[in-house]
Amino acid sequence: MTGQDRGERLHATKASEGRGSSARERPALSVVVPVYNEEENVQPLVAAIRNALAYTDSWELLLVDDGSTDATVAVAEGLAAQDRRIRVLKLARNYGQTAAMQAGFDHSRGAVVVTMDGDLQNDPADIPRLVARLEEGFDLVAGYRERRQDKVLTRKIPSWIANRLIRRVTGIPIRDNGCSLKAYRRELVDRLHLYADLHRFIPAMAAVTAGARITEIPVRHHPRRHGRSKYGLSRTVKVMLDLITVKTIQEVRERPLQLFGVGALGAFLFGIAFAAAAVVAHASFVVQKAQAVVFPGVSLLWFGLAFYLLMLGLIAEAALREELPSGHRSKPVVREVGGR
Repeated sequence: MTGQDRGERLHATKASEGRGSSARERPALSVVVPVYNEEENVQPLVAAIRNALAYTDSWELLLVDDGSTDATVAVAEGLAAQDRRIRVLKLARNYGQTAAMQAGFDHSRGAVVVTMDGDLQNDPADIPRLVARLEEGFDLVAGYRERRQDKVLTRKIPSWIANRLIRRVTGIPIRDNGCSLKAYRRELVDRLHLYADLHRFIPAMAAVTAGARITEIPVRHHPRRHGRSKYGLSRTVKVMLDLITVKTIQEVRERPLQLFGVGALGAFLFGIAFAAAAVVAHASFVVQKAQAVVFPGVSLLWFGLAFYLLMLGLIAEAALREELPSGHRSKPVVREVGGR
């Protein structure tokens, strides 16, 4: 073998090693699982995910601990020490599921990201079906729970009402927004910025911020075996408030001045009406002190409100324009580039 041949083989070997290293650093699939006080569920959950993904080695599992007070972290770290594909993210305190999910998105590296709950009610065996459906050309595949194994009064009925309301208000035809078992393309994950409790509205946010192509498939659902549910009827108010937020973002996200401008116009018209009433009262009736003060005073209040709303709209527009050069939330989504 000549020196040139050895050099070429060495170069090819290093290139192959580099590609292998890159593959290890960038798995094809990331599974993000927020966990909170799930010490009894973590081990069987990881075993079920391993079995479901036995067809490939190119995956990683991110267990995002949301400030657990039990042995969840210890169990998760023990499993991560045995398998390099498992990573544990420890949040400083209990931020909530949305923040934990966003942290998982931020630290995931896969071309496809799957999210699921850590209580074993979602079935990891459905992950390959979600990924296969995603590869048919969708950006987000949402699971909906068939034969849901939850309490009727405190979970299923409120969820049914909330899902119908969310579909009606947002116009996104997803029948189970509360199901965490979803698959996303990396390009979509990079454009999502979740806060508050917006994990329930991911399909709507994805459609608004990224023009995502969304579909859904039925998934299995199991009764909780260990621990207790972290949700109840108290979340209903939060869902309603977040729904208002999502609808506002959906309608005026790109032009906040439109929202504040409509309010300013209404306030201005009320101001005109009360100013006219003041003129009529002064010209047609005996001038009393109350009449002289009330109508002009109310008119000035409405004019002040109109000016305030207009300034808020202008400030919001300026803030949005300031964000555009550094952010990418409002940039158009390019699906394909033709030509050479």
